[in-house]
Amino acid sequence: MNLRFTIYDLRFGRTAEAAPGFSSIISHQSKIKNGFTLIELMMVVAILGLVMAMGVPAILSVMREGPLRKAVNDTVEICSHARAQAILHDKTMTVVFYPRAKQVKLIGGADSSALSTRLGQKAVSTAQFGDSVDIAMLDINLTDCGASDAASVQFHPNGTCDEMTLVLHSGDQWRKITLEPTTSLASISTIK
Repeated sequence: MNLRFTIYDLRFGRTAEAAPGFSSIISHQSKIKNGFTLIELMMVVAILGLVMAMGVPAILSVMREGPLRKAVNDTVEICSHARAQAILHDKTMTVVFYPRAKQVKLIGGADSSALSTRLGQKAVSTAQFGDSVDIAMLDINLTDCGASDAASVQFHPNGTCDEMTLVLHSGDQWRKITLEPTTSLASISTIK
């Protein structure tokens, strides 16, 4: 009895003779299905779980710092718009701080066509700080204005402004916003 059979070799496009007993190996290999084992799937799920667990603290810190970050960004943007409007329109602009109400407003003709410094956001001319954000210090021209009902900072057409230091805090996060009087530019620093 002849146990030899013909195999078509796909690599070279020719037929070849198989050795006896080789046919059972070929038929066994053709029945194997491609796929993932349960262990491989469990390993992928475990790795995804670890990556997600490492990301949770970062997400929570961003959410906790959200109101403070918004208050700082809104204040800096209002001061930036006041400076730009004072220079462009050649008139003095005023930013009024209401420490007790936790509010900041741009007074003196805010330009509605002004662009925001944040993508996808409208320009800010009024900001209400969140309940968790407190004004720890507000000094204007070296005078403590933190307990007053209203305190104003003037932005002049020549690009100068009143000196201002504002310290905001929320929980254990502290931010200091300082206006440099000769350039009217705001700087932000973290207080630890």
